[in-house]
Amino acid sequence: MTVSFKDQVAIVTGAGGGLGRSHALTLASHGAAVVVNDFGGARDGSGGTTEASEAVVREITAAGGRAIANAGNVASESDMAEMVEQALSAFGRVDVLINNAGILRDKSFAKMEIEDFRRVVEVHLMGTTIATKAVWAQMREQKYGRILVTSSTSGSYGNFGQSNYGAAKMGVLGLMNVLHLEGAKYGIHVNAIVPTAATRMTGDMMDPAMLELLAPDLVSPAAVWLVSCDAPSRTALLAGAGTVARLALVESQGVCFAGQEFTPETVGDRFEEIASLDGQIEVMAGLDHVERIIANARAALAKKD
Repeated sequence: MTVSFKDQVAIVTGAGGGLGRSHALTLASHGAAVVVNDFGGARDGSGGTTEASEAVVREITAAGGRAIANAGNVASESDMAEMVEQALSAFGRVDVLINNAGILRDKSFAKMEIEDFRRVVEVHLMGTTIATKAVWAQMREQKYGRILVTSSTSGSYGNFGQSNYGAAKMGVLGLMNVLHLEGAKYGIHVNAIVPTAATRMTGDMMDPAMLELLAPDLVSPAAVWLVSCDAPSRTALLAGAGTVARLALVESQGVCFAGQEFTPETVGDRFEEIASLDGQIEVMAGLDHVERIIANARAALAKKD
């Protein structure tokens, strides 16, 4: 398979360093014109400078690629609207959006101020939503688009001290699930990358050997494939240290109590059966789950009659 972004235009948020920089360089090396967005703030989201995004643009253009810098804040609707207008003015279209921008404000929930929770959700969840909303109309009009959200195992599995980050990162998976359905008829595919990498946000937690194993460029090939022409939709890939895996949300077969005694006690008595993942099911849409449990109930009641 050949992956090419020739004549395509990609926006990468938070692309001044770490994963975003790696994604932008990979896209450019495969032919994309790239809008390198980075607010240039500190790890906690404070401050702001254009130096980081401009440095990545210089890397891309020095290698013969096309790129422009943007210092917009993903949490600002006007900044993201201006970013898309900048992309359209410079390159004429927007084919790809990789939502990568993020901040950390880690503390245990007991010690965390609500403002720290709100700010992380604002950047990761609302920032992803705002940037995606900014490109959505253009992609619908083109009848083509590829959008990537960045999630985290801190959301899907949990990580001590990251209630704000984990909540936001699960939120973007919910956004992916719905936008996959709403974008389908317009040729818009929406996927998620779940990276494990040493970046500015995580590098000081790791020793040199781990830093090498968890280089950002061991994530970007998976991320960039997820925004390619041949990519699926509603797919979350975990990537890091050379391993790529698919993250899936599954449910057990469960127990149908229709027509039977249904009390807290009966749930407790049959909990092991309820929780067993033997015969697990991957449900592709919320209504699919509803249809399954209604069918279970009708079958159980018919059998009782």
